[in-house]
Amino acid sequence: MANTDVRAAGMADRDLIVRLAFGSMAAQTLRAAVRLGVVELIGDTPRRAAEVAADAGAEPQPMTRLLRALTGLGLLKEHAPDYFSVTAAGALLDPGRPDSFTSFVRMFTEPAIVRAWEHLDDSVRTGEIAFDAVFGTDFFSHLAQHPELSAEFNAAMSQAVSETAAALPCAFDFGRFTTVTDVGGGDGTLLAGVLDAHPGLTGVVFDTAQGLAEAPKTLERHGLKGRCSLIAGDFFRTVPEGSDLYLMKSVLHDWTDDQAVTILGHCREVLPPGGLVLIVEPVLPEIVDTDAGVTDGGVTYLSDLNMLVNVGGRERTRRDFEDVCRRAGLSITSVTPLTEAAPFSLIEAVAG
Repeated sequence: MANTDVRAAGMADRDLIVRLAFGSMAAQTLRAAVRLGVVELIGDTPRRAAEVAADAGAEPQPMTRLLRALTGLGLLKEHAPDYFSVTAAGALLDPGRPDSFTSFVRMFTEPAIVRAWEHLDDSVRTGEIAFDAVFGTDFFSHLAQHPELSAEFNAAMSQAVSETAAALPCAFDFGRFTTVTDVGGGDGTLLAGVLDAHPGLTGVVFDTAQGLAEAPKTLERHGLKGRCSLIAGDFFRTVPEGSDLYLMKSVLHDWTDDQAVTILGHCREVLPPGGLVLIVEPVLPEIVDTDAGVTDGGVTYLSDLNMLVNVGGRERTRRDFEDVCRRAGLSITSVTPLTEAAPFSLIEAVAG
């Protein structure tokens, strides 16, 4: 390899490290943009930075610097000096859009989330949950004690599930079932997508009272009050009887293996003959094959670490899912990538 090639490779490696080290700064740049309302202030036509600053109650020069940073991140475009428009990606930071990701950004740049990450090395050394040590309580109890943060979390989860809610109804044969219970279903966004597409189905959204806070609005918006009920409870104690399909999306990854077995075991207890448990979660490969490419830029592995530091859960491989299902009296019959909502897969489990 020529010296110039070696130098170029070395520079690329250093560039990668620099970009990763600056990652938290990029996240806080997003947070500032959302809190200042930059995207909605710019709107559909290019605007000068000074105008945006005036509307935001900010200083012109720092606003220009923020807008240029957002341009460098691909969220804005600078057409002329200090003259900016919003890119397609940046438009997702407009809270007025139905596909907005503003609550998601707010939640995952929230100091309560970020502070625990400062102790990732401690969690790796000990296996303990950093959040609990930092705040003196577990993550979900902390949400319960802070209603505004809980509402933001619910909104973030709703935004995160929207892509899956659009893809799932066409990716699975719901027509062979009569009633589906969405275990840990939050505000009902996922189940509403399923019921909209399958008018012969009825449904139940099962979650804590805190998790269900926005669900009545979701059901009303979709005209589903007559076909879907809300049941508050604790899936560590029981899940409602009466469904032949039990659906869980992004639930098990919040919990340890033993806790996941408990949740799945309660589903197994009420599963009728011919019933099914459908788990919607990422399925990690047994080996990280960087030659094949990590399709989500490594986000799923960062999510795995987020589970470690904040709640004590984990992302799992197929072998991991098979283990917790087996311990709960279930047997996995198939694992199918949900290609329209990567990196999620559909994991089907029956009594076994």
